[in-house]
Amino acid sequence: MTPMLRSTLLEHDALCVRLATREADRLGAQRLRYTVFVEELGGDGALVDHNGRFERDVYDPVCDHLVLVDQARSEADLDHVVGAYRLMPGERAHLHGFYCASEYDLSVLEQSGRKLLEVGRSCLHRDVRGGIGLFQLWAGLSDYIEARGVEILFGVASFHGTDVARIAHPLALLYHTYLAPPDLRVTARPPHAVGMDLMPKAQIDRRAAAQQIPALLKSYLRLGGFVGEGAWVDRPFNTTDVCLILDVARVDAKARGLYAGHFAHRGA
Repeated sequence: MTPMLRSTLLEHDALCVRLATREADRLGAQRLRYTVFVEELGGDGALVDHNGRFERDVYDPVCDHLVLVDQARSEADLDHVVGAYRLMPGERAHLHGFYCASEYDLSVLEQSGRKLLEVGRSCLHRDVRGGIGLFQLWAGLSDYIEARGVEILFGVASFHGTDVARIAHPLALLYHTYLAPPDLRVTARPPHAVGMDLMPKAQIDRRAAAQQIPALLKSYLRLGGFVGEGAWVDRPFNTTDVCLILDVARVDAKARGLYAGHFAHRGA
């Protein structure tokens, strides 16, 4: 049974966040993903429905979908979902495996005995980027994590494009500064794995590198997140992926304060 979130409905003007329990919400999330990942970023996939404009795959039916809804938009037209997160609890992974497992060897996490949550397909409609929408999604994710007792959060974070040379500086910065400790260090699988140790630390243009790192990945890193060993080039989806890992227990009070309650306890 899907757990109820203490912040099942977090309102800010017309926006609210909830777990998708209706088909309209699930379809709205897939429509938003099509808009962002296919139309904006040029991605594709075996189950993408170009006629209906839905980005979907085999993992969708066994995942929970956290959606940010604009209540002023039409649910009938499926444009009411303006933000989405796809969540795979570890106890369901036996049904279809983790999405990340096709790109990374996750055995160090799977054998840890700790409670896992894979997050993915995170996206926001262009109209709500840079505003309150991301914080509302994170607040909903925080409640989901607490409700399930999640200990380790992980998932791929993507750089747009497959030209590794273009992102050599941010990849090298991630390798030298944020490489996961051995007990969390997943490794990219061949044949599409590429090394991230592309230059000595002293040669990295840190300002340029920081500008290229996706905003969501930066947020996780500020919370104490790490990245796995190696990047993975996903040509059909037109991305270069890194695997983010966040040990919830290692998120200290100072980092929690940066996000004004995200991943922190809030009263009922």
